[in-house]
Amino acid sequence: MYQLLPADALVLNQPVPVNIWDPKGVLLLRKGETITSARHREQIMLHSPGVLASDWQAVSYGYTAALDRLVRNNESLSEIAKLNALSIDSDAQDRVQQLPVSESWADLHAALSTLLHQGHESGQFIERLLRVQTAGAHLWEQQPDNSLVVLVQLLFDTRLSYSTTHALLCAGLCQLVARAAGLPPGAQQQLTLAALTMNLGMTRAHDELARQSGALTAAQRRLIREHPIRSAAMLRLLGVSDAVWLCLVEQHHERSDGTGYPAGVRVDGAEHRLLQLADTYVACISPRESRGSMPAQDLARQLYLGFGRTPDRLGALFVKTIGFYPPGSYVRLVHGESGIVVRRGPKANEPKVMVLTGRHGMPLGEPVLRDTSDATWAVQVGLPPGDVKVMVNVARLIARC
Repeated sequence: MYQLLPADALVLNQPVPVNIWDPKGVLLLRKGETITSARHREQIMLHSPGVLASDWQAVSYGYTAALDRLVRNNESLSEIAKLNALSIDSDAQDRVQQLPVSESWADLHAALSTLLHQGHESGQFIERLLRVQTAGAHLWEQQPDNSLVVLVQLLFDTRLSYSTTHALLCAGLCQLVARAAGLPPGAQQQLTLAALTMNLGMTRAHDELARQSGALTAAQRRLIREHPIRSAAMLRLLGVSDAVWLCLVEQHHERSDGTGYPAGVRVDGAEHRLLQLADTYVACISPRESRGSMPAQDLARQLYLGFGRTPDRLGALFVKTIGFYPPGSYVRLVHGESGIVVRRGPKANEPKVMVLTGRHGMPLGEPVLRDTSDATWAVQVGLPPGDVKVMVNVARLIARC
């Protein structure tokens, strides 16, 4: 059963937190997609858009709770008027304990995307961000490989906010490697919060740049250089006072040799380095309109060596923890089969792979699991997502693992 939506429920340039359907069950907007123009909204409204009753109940509850908080806090009528049912994220922490992992991450993606795109206009920013961070941390703790599969696959979906996927994946990589490095829980949380918000000052531009094929403009170059300062300033306005969190955001592009930006200061803390490693890693495995993703062996070498020419201890730990071929990415095996990585292996170059196509490139009737620690099925090379011409149903894939 569907709940019809009023026209004012669909807000321009804000990701929708639930799937939106027409009365016949045809998907009009996927959870996390954005209505980009008034014409786009008019086209959606022509199809009598609605949401599942269960989804409407969740967003309505979130809307009512948010409205209650604003009234109790004596917020102005203008602030209350900005509230919209579909711009409110439901209680992510409760939902992730009830849904399959792919749906849980879709919920968190939609919630964080709304928050980042609202930016300084978002209400209850810290509270809502902490719900996303806590729920995400639970998923990374309980299902790290499945979470990697889901988010790496989302990274390849150009319909969704790249900046949001980048943030969620960076936060998860930081959590996994920080735990392996022995960082205390408090430092892990500060690091993941910084990963979720380090690009807050350029969220929309971050999405656009991922789809841009031409050269950067002077204005874009300036925004890229200034975004760490802009992000930290926005966080302060939104009520963030944690000095470590703010410092990580402000300095996430600074380097140990002082050649980074925006200030050119020297930073060499473990948290800074892990944040930079995660940021670099996600950017390099992300295919862009202007380039493909970096080959796995080249990326591993870059992480090992860091910014210099000597081995980097944290870079080596990063590669050891995540592997050459992260779950969710594609590989070709030595006998010519191609598939998707579904589990990390005992060694960085020996993941578990679900084979999707045979040696001649034809899709298999059913995926077959290969353990690449067996030399018979060793990985030959990593592949960009466009090279494997098979539609992947992530939920079904995870269920088969």
